[in-house]
Order: sequence, then C-alpha cells, then structure tokens
Amino acid sequence: MTLTIDRDNFIGVLQSNQIIPKIIETEAEYESFLTVTEKLLSKRKDRTLEEDSLFKLLVHLIEEYEEKEFQMADWCNTPPHEFLQFLLEARGWKQTDLVGIVSTSKGVVSAMVNGKRAISKAQAKKLSEIFRVPIGAFL
Repeated sequence: MTLTIDRDNFIGVLQSNQIIPKIIETEAEYESFLTVTEKLLSKRKDRTLEEDSLFKLLVHLIEEYEEKEFQMADWCNTPPHEFLQFLLEARGWKQTDLVGIVSTSKGVVSAMVNGKRAISKAQAKKLSEIFRVPIGAFL
C-alpha cells in the first residue's frame, strides 16, 4: 500500500511553519530552513506524513545549498577542530549540543572543539553523519 500525501494537510504544514520550499539563495533563507528542519527533526516519530515529506525536502535543499556554499576544497587544509567550529556556528549550535552525540562528557567535547584533543574515528563518523560532510574532514 502506498501512502499518499494529503494536499490540504501539506499546505497546512507549510502555512504553520511559514515556509515556501524553494531553492535556497540567501543566508537568511538557509537559516529559516534550518530552523524549520530542526523543529521537524525534534518531532522524530511524531511527524505526520506531510511533515515528514517537508522535512525530507528541506534536508535536500539545505544539503544542496551547503554543497554550493561550503565547498570542501576550501576546507581541506583547515584543522578539524576549526572546521567543526565553523559547522557549529553555521548551524547556530553550541558545544553542548554535541554532548550525548559524540561524547557524554562536556570536557571531552570542549577539548575536541577547541583542538586540545584529537577527534577519534568513532566521533568523526558521528560528526560526518550529523553535518553530512566526509569523515576525513574531522581526521
């Protein structure tokens, strides 16, 4: 059985999130899409079919924008912790947002973000998945 998105419900989701899905062209649009995506991400299994469709679309649009704007070649000689700092800032995240994701210790996360501790392969893998960048950027 194929699930079908209800057009009116989808329009309602767009209206309640005050968003028009389109190609991201500005930093402001990027930030707006990130905000809605993070809101939908927090709902996880409670998302409706329409919310899940919007979430997937926004993730795709955000990835496309990030690929264009944040070329990996520009970062190849950047130390991993500086690249991580940039990614955190770009998403409006703080170090504490990584606690529980890459380590349960605030101290370990702080040392990693500040370049006082190397990023392990396991941590790099998690960061790669979160930020959707090649794992090598963190090693």
